[in-house]
Amino acid sequence: MAVWDKKILWAVMLVLTGALGQRVNYPDPVCGVKGSTVLLPCSFTPLESVKIIRVGWCHEICFSLTPSVYDSKSNINNPRYRYLGDKKRNCTLQISDLQKEDDATFRFRMEADDSRASFTGQSGVRVSVVDGDQMKIRSSRDDGEFKRGEAVTLNCSAAICTIHQLEVTWFRDGHALSETGPALHLSYLTAKHCGNYTCGLKKNKRTLSVPYSLHVEG
Repeated sequence: MAVWDKKILWAVMLVLTGALGQRVNYPDPVCGVKGSTVLLPCSFTPLESVKIIRVGWCHEICFSLTPSVYDSKSNINNPRYRYLGDKKRNCTLQISDLQKEDDATFRFRMEADDSRASFTGQSGVRVSVVDGDQMKIRSSRDDGEFKRGEAVTLNCSAAICTIHQLEVTWFRDGHALSETGPALHLSYLTAKHCGNYTCGLKKNKRTLSVPYSLHVEG
């Protein structure tokens, strides 16, 4: 077989195996509140015959990682985009301090030591960003009346979108509490726990919830 014929055969085999063997598994569409943090769990399957030398995430069009939001070969990546994956199977991306510019489709691309085996997961993951979605407090108890020594858990959540636990701030009567997670656990209630509780995202004041009134008898 001529050298040229071998090159054509190799190219055809690479395309076929790429279509069958290489793939990127994206999560379902993600929705986040402006200023919050979202996680895009992702995994990819490269060809076993090649070595992945570069990975990255792009907005919309993704070819040779330009323009990109993350590039493993760059030293000037935007710190809002944190790559939690590797160059083997994991391509998870974390986006912090969500902005309107993040309302787009994100695509992952892997580049191999043989350029013909480079691959982009074209389907991508759709990220929607909403502004000012008010948080809600849900209690583990139906009412706000408690007896001394009882316990309650207050959960802060958004009606539409997901939030990251490190972005939540809790308040009692307008004063910030030290807790930062989406769940506020109050055990052995006493009079000091009485008050109006609110929660919201640190970087988006318009998400502050409607107050939840808690009263402890005795």
